[in-house]
Amino acid sequence: MQATAYTYDSETRSGSVLLDDGTPLPFDAAAFDAGGLLLLRPGQRVRIEVTGDGAERHIALITLQTL
Repeated sequence: MQATAYTYDSETRSGSVLLDDGTPLPFDAAAFDAGGLLLLRPGQRVRIEVTGDGAERHIALITLQTL
């Protein structure tokens, strides 16, 4: 699934993305670390892997979208 980076805190390595329908979805340091990223800037297109449904939905992996 693709999304756009919305917020990112380099100290906690967590933040949020906006799904293509405008829904915000937070990610934690574990998801950030799983993708091997060093930095993320708001506005960057990312690829995410989401697990769970409804209130249990969370991002398990976040990486940069590449062509």
